[in-house]
Amino acid sequence: MIIGIIQASGFSRRMNKDKLLMSIDGIPMIEKVIRSCKLSSLDDLIMVYRREEVGRIGERCGIKTVYNPNAHLGQSEALKVGIREAENADAYMFLVGDQPFINSELIDRLIFAYRNNDASIIVPYFNGKNGTPTIFSSKYKEKLLTIKGDKGGRDIIRNNFSLVKRVHIDNPRLGIDIDTLEDLK
Repeated sequence: MIIGIIQASGFSRRMNKDKLLMSIDGIPMIEKVIRSCKLSSLDDLIMVYRREEVGRIGERCGIKTVYNPNAHLGQSEALKVGIREAENADAYMFLVGDQPFINSELIDRLIFAYRNNDASIIVPYFNGKNGTPTIFSSKYKEKLLTIKGDKGGRDIIRNNFSLVKRVHIDNPRLGIDIDTLEDLK
C-alpha cells in the first residue's frame, strides 16, 4: 500500500501570503495537487496542514487531513505527522502542496517504477536535479522520523544512493514548485 502524504503546513515566507490558497487556473494551488493525487493510483492520501482554510479544502475534497502542531519546526514535522497517520503503508509518497503542475500520470509513473523495481527509494529527476514527489519504502520509517528542521529525506537519499531509482522526467513544468510571486508568473 502506497500512501500519499501531501505536506501543506509551511509558512510561505518567501511569498508573504499563503501560496497554497492562491489560484492557478481558477483553482487553489493545494486543490490542484489534491485533484491530481485523487486521480492517481495512490492507495490512500493524507494531507498535513497548518492553516484551517487549507484543511477545509482537503476535507471538501474528501481526503484525510491532519493538523501539524509543530509546523514552526520545519518541513520535517509535516513528514513525521504524515508517517504516523499512515499506519498500514508499505511505502510513502511525499508530495508538496506548492507543486500545482504535478499530474496523475507523473504520480502513477513513479508508483509504477517503485512497484517494478528493486529500488526502495524513487526520485523524479527534472533538468539534472532530484525533485518531488519521492517514494520511500516503509523500511525507512524510523530514519524518516528522526529528521529535524526544514528538510525532507535528502540525507537518506544521499546516504542510500545505491537503493535509489531516478525516474527521468522530460517535462520540467511538472516539477515546478511555487515559492515566490515571480515563480507564480
